[in-house]
Amino acid sequence: MQGIDDPGVAVAVYPDHGEAEAAVKALQHGGFDMHKLSIVGSDYHSEEDVVGYYNTGDRMRTWGKNGAFWGAIWGIFFGAAFFIIPGLGPILVGGPLVAAIVGALEGAVVVGAFGVLGAGLVGIGVPKDSVIQYESAVKAGKFLVIAHGTRGEADRAKDILTHAGLPVPTLHGALVA
Repeated sequence: MQGIDDPGVAVAVYPDHGEAEAAVKALQHGGFDMHKLSIVGSDYHSEEDVVGYYNTGDRMRTWGKNGAFWGAIWGIFFGAAFFIIPGLGPILVGGPLVAAIVGALEGAVVVGAFGVLGAGLVGIGVPKDSVIQYESAVKAGKFLVIAHGTRGEADRAKDILTHAGLPVPTLHGALVA
């Protein structure tokens, strides 16, 4: 029997870093477990912008056009990485999705026609038939905010974002048709 403790994922696509940040803050203030939240965004910048990254202990520092946004995000998330992915370009990832992507890289895992981002998304429970739309959104400069864990946790994330007046995420999991 399927239930609230089955795996679940809620993925919301936001057009810019402002809405993505508002979603993360709404989830944080709503008591959502930040260990179960990931964010993905492109690192588009012109060559005129100074961009830099470095790790200090468990924190990643970012400069450039969206440096203030990413700096605030790194203080909330557990785990951060910068990847250059063929076809997507430079992306920044925060949260448990980092481990799934690194696992795909280490194991040379490719899921069908997907690259490492797609393999990471599948690894946290996003269905293969939804991965292309999420990779396309990132490629177009949009941001993904991903709540993963149990179906109940994914539902809770959806409720928090709905009550905050933010775009509602798509739910994926055992009970989703």
